[in-house]
Amino acid sequence: MSMREPPPPSEEARIHHMSALEEEEHHVPGRPDPWSGWVTFAALVLVMLGCVNGFQGFLALLDEGYFVAQGKELVLVGYDAWGAVLIIWGIVLLVVGAGLNARREWARWSAIVVVMLDVILQVGFLPASPLLAMFLITLDVIVMFALTAHWDEARRGAGILG
Repeated sequence: MSMREPPPPSEEARIHHMSALEEEEHHVPGRPDPWSGWVTFAALVLVMLGCVNGFQGFLALLDEGYFVAQGKELVLVGYDAWGAVLIIWGIVLLVVGAGLNARREWARWSAIVVVMLDVILQVGFLPASPLLAMFLITLDVIVMFALTAHWDEARRGAGILG
């Protein structure tokens, strides 16, 4: 029986081992990845916007004097129809925000589409309320960044509810 030392690991095996160690250092179990905070932020913004849209929808249904435009000045619909649309839009935002917080892939793509539509719609509100429209467009762009940058790393982190 010869007592020879085993040969040193190959360079490829060493690189693989070192990268696995670095990955473990960056992702400690129980501590969410920094990118998961961005996705949680995006989920909370969508839930908040859903609540605001739902509230505005109820206001449109119950109090026609709340909005600046008179009923006949609305382009396509009356206050009742606009209120129903806002309530439905609010529910969509709430569902997508909850799914996003649970790190569901369908919610990520739905949220990206919703945010893109919201940016386009906010451009239409620029003449009426430019500061609010610019703020919401900026918020939508931040949410889109959170949903597209480093998604694989963000999925590893748990949502605030899970």
